[in-house]
Parts: sequence; C-alpha cells; structure tokens
Amino acid sequence: MLHACRGGEADHPVLRAARELTTLHERRFTEAGETVREIDDFRARHVRDIDRWVAAHLPPARGGAYLHTETVGAILDRLAQLAAFAYLALAEEADWDLWFAWERLAELAVGYEDLVDELSAGRRRLPGGCGE
Repeated sequence: MLHACRGGEADHPVLRAARELTTLHERRFTEAGETVREIDDFRARHVRDIDRWVAAHLPPARGGAYLHTETVGAILDRLAQLAAFAYLALAEEADWDLWFAWERLAELAVGYEDLVDELSAGRRRLPGGCGE
C-alpha cells in the first residue's frame, strides 16, 4: 500500500485510489481556497469508491465480529495524508516533523495490515454493514 502511495505500480483499484489520494493530499498542502474544496470533493469520491469496492469484495463477517470505527476508504485517506506529509517533511528536513510523520505513518500502516487480516478472517466488520 505504501509503495502505491508513493507512485509505485498499482494494478488494483484500491491501490490506484490510494495513489490518487496521496497525490491529492500533496496538492492540498500547496493549494488554497476553492481549489482545496475541489480537492476535498475528489478525495471524498475516492473514499466512497474504495468503500464500495471493499463492500462488494469483503467476505462476510462472522457472528460476534468486532466493529471497526472507520471504513477502509477513510483509513486509506489518512494513510495517504500521512504519506504525503512524511515525504514533505523529508524534503524539508524538519527533524521533529520528520520523526513524527514517519512514526505515525508506520503505526497506521501496521494497523491497516492488521485490519485487512482481521477482515479477511471475518473477525472484524466495518461500519455501514460492509461485509455482512
């Protein structure tokens, strides 16, 4: 997922959407006014598209599966935002921001992988009835 966020090969619809979300966040850091609202509209569409894809492809959750608080699209939007910020901090060589950005990105990436495993096994379910 992180490779896709940084422009690597993305031959899956969710990976392509994550890469586009990262690009939109990069643009958002440098734009202002109306353009930011347009960027946020594009982001919302990508999040919705990811959530629809996940809902159509997710195996059913088992009875008693724990509810996760966010959709996959929302998580990938945050992952894309942190990836864009981490690389921006790297380019600007701001020590504290750099450490903080990469630490948060790494933690979210691990959490995302754990969530994917739990969803695949039916131990976790998503809000909005995805995978039920």
